[in-house]
Amino acid sequence: MKYLARADRIPHRTEGEAVLLEFIPKNVGRILDLGTGDGRLLALLRIERPDAEGVALDFSPTMLKAARERFAGDDKVQVVEHNLDNPLPDLGRFDAIVSSFAIHHCSDERKRTLYSGIYAALNPGGIFCNLEHVLPGTPELHARFLRALGITAADEDPSNKLVSVDLQLQWLREIGFTEVDCHWKWLELALLGGVKSA
Repeated sequence: MKYLARADRIPHRTEGEAVLLEFIPKNVGRILDLGTGDGRLLALLRIERPDAEGVALDFSPTMLKAARERFAGDDKVQVVEHNLDNPLPDLGRFDAIVSSFAIHHCSDERKRTLYSGIYAALNPGGIFCNLEHVLPGTPELHARFLRALGITAADEDPSNKLVSVDLQLQWLREIGFTEVDCHWKWLELALLGGVKSA
């Protein structure tokens, strides 16, 4: 699959992941990974949080197969088939909800309602971190981003529905998240986050 082949070559991706890892407490109890893909982010989180329970959501058969293979024999991780265009299933409450390059495929209206669902699924004091593909600031910066990825406009994913950092942070604040900020950014890649009030 194209995504799996390119995932490790996305420039600066590991920087964004490293910052995300810093925000998730080491003693976190339950983690929900939305659009887990092959489980890469959840696996990274559990390196220093081996006791954390993880739930990995995705809807792609290819990704689900890869995630199930990655977590085979790990009884602390549950892989669940789910399309983010639909309301989140009731999986209990979580101390951290994360996502990596998945939510930008949802419509803008769905993104906002998904953020509300995420807020509802967090325990008080729980954290949400979204490492995301966001709207470019200018056409020139977008061209620079494409060059950095080594692709052309014709290679872009037609399912991308990009929203600015500012608008998404506004949504998070309106929903009730606190400590809302963009914690890291490089061109069209950004780490957005917030905390549910205790």
